[in-house]
Amino acid sequence: MPTLSSVLLEILQLILMLVLAPLLVGWVRWLKARLLARRGPPILQPYRDFFRLCGKEVVMAHNASWLYRSAPYLVFVFVWTAAALVPTFTTDLALSPAFDLIAVVGLLGTARFMTALAGMDVGTSFGGIGSSREMLIAALAEPAMLMVIFILGIVVHSTALPDIANAMMSGTLGLRVSFAMALFAILLVAIAENGRIPIDNPATHLELTMVHEAMVLEYSGRHLALIEAAGMLRLTLYIALICSIFVSFGMATPGAGAGAILVGLALVPVKLAVGGAMVAIFETSIAKMRVFRYPEFLAMAFLMGLLGVILLYISRGW
Repeated sequence: MPTLSSVLLEILQLILMLVLAPLLVGWVRWLKARLLARRGPPILQPYRDFFRLCGKEVVMAHNASWLYRSAPYLVFVFVWTAAALVPTFTTDLALSPAFDLIAVVGLLGTARFMTALAGMDVGTSFGGIGSSREMLIAALAEPAMLMVIFILGIVVHSTALPDIANAMMSGTLGLRVSFAMALFAILLVAIAENGRIPIDNPATHLELTMVHEAMVLEYSGRHLALIEAAGMLRLTLYIALICSIFVSFGMATPGAGAGAILVGLALVPVKLAVGGAMVAIFETSIAKMRVFRYPEFLAMAFLMGLLGVILLYISRGW
C-alpha cells in the first residue's frame, strides 16, 4: 500500500521530469552550437517555444479525423506516464509495483504507434513516408531493447526498475561484460528512438531524410506543443533510464531519510547534464546516416544484446 510520502515523491517525480525535459533539450542545442563555433539559442528557448505554440491557433486539414486531433494528447500522456515509471532520485515511489522495463517499452511503443497513425491520417505523402520509416525503426529497435531486458532480468532476477537500481547500487553484481554490451545496445536504441543523429536530424526538415518531423509536419498550435513536449520527455526518459540502471549511485532507497532524497534530487540535473553533453558531442562528431543503413545500425544493437544474453548463459555454465 503506497504511503503518503511515496505518493508525494511520485508527484515530485512527475513534475521534475516535466520541468527538466525542456531544459535538457535547450542544453543539448546550446552545447551543439558552441561546439560548432556558433552562438546558438538560449538554454531556456524550449520553454519559450512551448508557451508560444500554446498561444497560437490550431490549423488542421479538413479531412483530419478524431484520431489526428486526439493523438498529441495521448502521445504526451503515454510518454509522461512512462517517464513516471523511471526512478531518478529514489526507488520509493507510489508506482513502484508498476516500475517495469517491459511496461516502459510498452508505453513508448503505444505512443509511437499513435504518432504513426496520426501521420497517415491526413493522407499526405510526407506523413506516410515518416510513418513507414518510424515503424521500420520500431521493428528493429524493440527486439534489441528486449535483449537488454533479458540481460538485466537474468542477472537481477527481476525486470522491475527499483530492483535493478537497488541491485546495481549494492555493488554485489560486480563488473560484467554483459552489462557493457547491454549499455552499448541501449545507447543505440535510445539514439534511434529519439530520432537523433545519425538516424534523424531533429533540427532540419529535409524531406528525403526526416522521420519524426514528417509525421508531425501538419500539426500546429497546442497540438504541436504537446508533440514537441513528448519528444523532450522521451529524450529525458532514456537518459534517466540509462542512469537509473548503469549510473544509479546517489539514489535514495526505501526508508532513507530526507537527506538522501535531497542528495538524489541534486544529482538528477548533474546526470542529465552529463548525458546531454555526451549527446551533443556525439552528434557533432558524426554525420547523418542514409535511410537504407538503419537496419545495420539497429542490427548492431540487437547483436550486442544477443551476445550479452549468450555470454551470460555460458558464464553460468562455468
